Amino acid sequence: MQDLCANHPLRRLFRGLVEDAFYSQVGMGDPELTEYLADLLVAFSHMDRLHAIRNASGKRLDQIVSMLAVLHGDQTSGLTDRNRTMYQHIGDYTLFWAGVYPEQLKRACRDRSDVLLDYVSQGKRCYAMVSTLSGEHDQPPPRLFRHLSDDFEFCVYGLGLVRRGWEQTQVAPDRPGELLL
Repeated sequence: MQDLCANHPLRRLFRGLVEDAFYSQVGMGDPELTEYLADLLVAFSHMDRLHAIRNASGKRLDQIVSMLAVLHGDQTSGLTDRNRTMYQHIGDYTLFWAGVYPEQLKRACRDRSDVLLDYVSQGKRCYAMVSTLSGEHDQPPPRLFRHLSDDFEFCVYGLGLVRRGWEQTQVAPDRPGELLL
């Protein structure tokens, strides 16, 4: 899977929507945060990235309970980088679903093991873990994950605004590929 270039229309759309929502409506004018959230939306536009955690037999996991079981089931020493990556993905996953598609989250959890989980609490917890497992030279830096943990609810709200923004975006009928905002 190839990353989208910096000037790809989808990346520009998400960056603009995130900046507008977070700077003008949520009041969180942090360029590092808005860049991270725009990149998260771009990354999760690929199903393989959304469902990056898999079990031992390669089955994609779409339940937080299952992801945490994989994370805690392998207690081999020296897995700090792996644990950091997994906690980051779980934080991103919970933020994405709680912020962008909360109605799908409620529907999907009704008959599954995640029904007992609070996605907001799990997301906050996982981002806090990433901040403690990160070194000052890691990218993104630990302070960003502490910010995501502390302000998780604001980020959920902001991503909901982003979704409303893209739902109002239209493609120019006479110029395919161009967006009308």
